[in-house]
Amino acid sequence: MRNSVRPFNSRKIVACAALALVVGAGVLYRTTLAAHDPAEHVVEALKQSAAGFERGDMALLNKVWANDESVTVFESGHANYGWADYRDNHLAPEMKEMKNTKYTLSDIKVKMAGATTAWATFKYAISADIGARRVDGGGLGTAVLERRGQQWQIVHWHSSAPRRAPAAAAAPSPTPHKH
Repeated sequence: MRNSVRPFNSRKIVACAALALVVGAGVLYRTTLAAHDPAEHVVEALKQSAAGFERGDMALLNKVWANDESVTVFESGHANYGWADYRDNHLAPEMKEMKNTKYTLSDIKVKMAGATTAWATFKYAISADIGARRVDGGGLGTAVLERRGQQWQIVHWHSSAPRRAPAAAAAPSPTPHKH
């Protein structure tokens, strides 16, 4: 009885190997492009900042914010100049006061200015327990980031909540009529 094994077809094996290399290279190329898209890294830095705030994780915030005097923050009509000012006089006291914090960014739109500067606009939502009350809010923000080494860091932050509706004017009291 003869062995029914087919003869070795090297052309088919070479063709399959070449196809696998082309497909693999395409996947690697797309993955590499996505991994090197600066706008995605900017979005990731902003999301890390939000996660750090939500968890009260100052170590994470120290990584995504520039730790120097270049930082400016404008929130609720107040300004902080420098990371130490913002961290010590605004951010840390605010995080300490809030419990069960949820803080998310959405609708993030990034614009690049060269290879080392980006700005982003976003919407934010926040909820937290502050003392005995629950606070829920949201608003809009703008951030400016600089690429420092391999890391994108926040150097400017401006957020604002929607204006509150003006309080209804008190109705004038009726004036007595004299007859």
